[in-house]
Amino acid sequence: MLNAALCRAALGCLWLAIAVAPALLASASAAAAGQPAARESAASESWGYALWSDLMSPFCPGRTLADCSSGEAEQLRTWILVQAAAGRSRDEVESELLERYGDGILSAPRAEGIGLTAYVLPALAFALGGSGVAFFLLRQTRQARDRVAAPAAPADIPDADRELERIVDAELESRRSG
Repeated sequence: MLNAALCRAALGCLWLAIAVAPALLASASAAAAGQPAARESAASESWGYALWSDLMSPFCPGRTLADCSSGEAEQLRTWILVQAAAGRSRDEVESELLERYGDGILSAPRAEGIGLTAYVLPALAFALGGSGVAFFLLRQTRQARDRVAAPAAPADIPDADRELERIVDAELESRRSG
């Protein structure tokens, strides 16, 4: 009896699958036909979302536009997405925002003019610091090598040390012979 109920349920599922399959195939083919337009729309809007993280918010100091929770920031994010959906390029939108809010909206300084120092100074400091460390290490190893290479001359040993050295040598000689 249980087997008969399972068979009827399986047949019902099979008939349901046969009835629904053409509808699913039709909707999938319709979606595939409209897919290139959807891909283009997603690609044009994707730079809009990326721009949120690349710009500082003029409304929340020290935060990116993506992190700012103010209403004005939400309006600006929406405006960027609308511009992206309208087909404007990222450079055009970024230029307009720079005109409107100035260089303070950039999350990193431009690599030109005075902004170039933000990129050159750290590299220069790293190079000078590395040179200083290299010079110090070379000098220290050279001094240590000179100290090891030139042992104290026997003339520099005081008389008391010579007497102690003679006693130690005699003791060692007596142990070797004995």
